[in-house]
Amino acid sequence: QVQLVESGGGLVQAGGSLRLSCAASGDTFSISWYNMGWFRQAPGTQRELVARVFRGELPHGGTTNYADSVKGRFTISRDNAKKMLFLQMNSLKPEDTAVYYCAAGLRIGYYAYWGQGTQVTVSS
Repeated sequence: QVQLVESGGGLVQAGGSLRLSCAASGDTFSISWYNMGWFRQAPGTQRELVARVFRGELPHGGTTNYADSVKGRFTISRDNAKKMLFLQMNSLKPEDTAVYYCAAGLRIGYYAYWGQGTQVTVSS
């Protein structure tokens, strides 16, 4: 079992920055074994993938990709030693307002483990 706990959300003005963190814990494991991602869900919308990092280490694994809406503004990263996943969010826009979730899974496209979410609100 893997437990995920997000933090770092809050209220920020448009153009500002936030850094979300996700702490992973559970049975002995390395987060590099897992595909990990950040998702978000705004009221009345479906949950969407924001950014993900694939399992493994560069150059054969550990690659990242992003939703078109956040490319160039958000950066996903992880610290394997600390079992932490991060999402650096810059140039925030009101449309980035949502609950952000951290997720992990062993199969591409399927995330078995989820955090409880952290609210991000961007004011105009």
